[in-house]
Amino acid sequence: MNMVRFQNNSGNISLSPEVFTTLVGEAATSCFGVKGMAMRSVTDGLVHLLKRESMHKGVYIKYSESSSVSIELHIIVDDGVNLPALCRSIISEVRYKVSEATGVTVERVDVFVDSISKD
Repeated sequence: MNMVRFQNNSGNISLSPEVFTTLVGEAATSCFGVKGMAMRSVTDGLVHLLKRESMHKGVYIKYSESSSVSIELHIIVDDGVNLPALCRSIISEVRYKVSEATGVTVERVDVFVDSISKD
């Protein structure tokens, strides 16, 4: 993944992919009902809850030629939450925080609930 680059009135800004995906992960996990970011293990096929410092691994970014991004999130949610409402909240929060912090246009946010946590 390349550096995320954008321009504003003050000049040019570059973000490493880890910083950008961590920003996205923090926006998603700030929503009530999200236990954390998820990643499926290649070795055992199980879904694992990522620690805060590794949450960027549950975020995938696709850059378009129009300088916008599409975001794919893999999450673990708390048992009993309203999944459609939670996903709408995550999409809204991620769009807002990314555009507010970076000015990058978010074309699409896809949320994948990989697991439900009962604890």
